[in-house]
Amino acid sequence: MRHDAISDFVLKQAQALYGPKCAKEDIFYYIYGFLHSKDYRHRFAADLVKMLPRIPLCENVKTFKSFSAAGRELALLHTNYETAEKWTDAIVSGADTSFTIGKIRWAKNNSEDDKRTIVLAPGVRIENIPLQAYEYSINGKSAIEWLMERYQYTVNQDSQISNNPNAWGIEHNQPHYILDLLLRVIAVSMKTVQLVAKLPEVDFSNPS
Repeated sequence: MRHDAISDFVLKQAQALYGPKCAKEDIFYYIYGFLHSKDYRHRFAADLVKMLPRIPLCENVKTFKSFSAAGRELALLHTNYETAEKWTDAIVSGADTSFTIGKIRWAKNNSEDDKRTIVLAPGVRIENIPLQAYEYSINGKSAIEWLMERYQYTVNQDSQISNNPNAWGIEHNQPHYILDLLLRVIAVSMKTVQLVAKLPEVDFSNPS
């Protein structure tokens, strides 16, 4: 069962601005879209670290609809990342044989991390990753980096319990699950960056 967190008070305010057909779902996606606004994140960066976000209702109907439509598309994209289309411009090498993932890392270029190439295992690489994909961040870290950190073999020093990211793929007969997931997250990140770039600008002295 779905439950919304939009109060009737906010709904009445929104309907007064945007018309009686405005629904709580429209407001929800407006908020999700607005939270991705670069203008908003930059303007209130210090506040967002210390407190819950405060989202203004834009006075302009077109601006509201643009944020709501973008928010709907972003939400659909982000909640279905595991089944998203893979990034087709990537160059994958070494994946035609079986391999085990230990620690996922970037390739090196003169001792510096080359984020255009991810090494999953010896001889297994994803190349031609757009640096722009790293612009999609969650809590200050790119979605790609979150995935690289979470899907690697680790052993808890206290309990000695291991976390083997390969186990799920083997169990479900999807040996390339992590590789495919990385390609999907790269594609989701790129699409997110493109959608965010199209969001309306907002004048916070008079958000309209």
